[in-house]
Amino acid sequence: MTAIGFSGHDHSACISDALASAEARCRENGWRLTPMRRRVLELLLSEHRALGAYDLLKLLSEEGQPRQPPVVYRALAFLTEHGFAHKIERLNSYVACAHPGSAHSPIFLICSACDKVAETTSPSGNPLEAAAREAGFAMEAAAIEASGTCPECRARQNEPAE
Repeated sequence: MTAIGFSGHDHSACISDALASAEARCRENGWRLTPMRRRVLELLLSEHRALGAYDLLKLLSEEGQPRQPPVVYRALAFLTEHGFAHKIERLNSYVACAHPGSAHSPIFLICSACDKVAETTSPSGNPLEAAAREAGFAMEAAAIEASGTCPECRARQNEPAE
């Protein structure tokens, strides 16, 4: 599976497809995608990098929205609960889910230079699932977070100095 976020793609289509998918899933399941929840999702989709709650608050206040942390935290709780976003524990931030609607254990590749985050999954499944099964443990959720350097930052590091 491609690590969405590091690969070239039509970003505007990426955003519109994800929003359409979220709206359809909410309609099908009777969930309310309020204007604030939708806007927070749009902001998370706007870049393939993790955004903290206060980053989101700043962006919303720049748009004229009142600075209300509980509103943003409730929107993030809704988005993560229903699989539209993930929390990146290492950064205490959030990213839009690259595979909404599918049951998966994500692997997050986090660039330590630019904070861009790519979400992928292991083609053979999450290695934690096999270990959990072997231990008799019923795993409910798992995510792997790996830090390193993305292709763009690696290319910049290899550019000759002027």
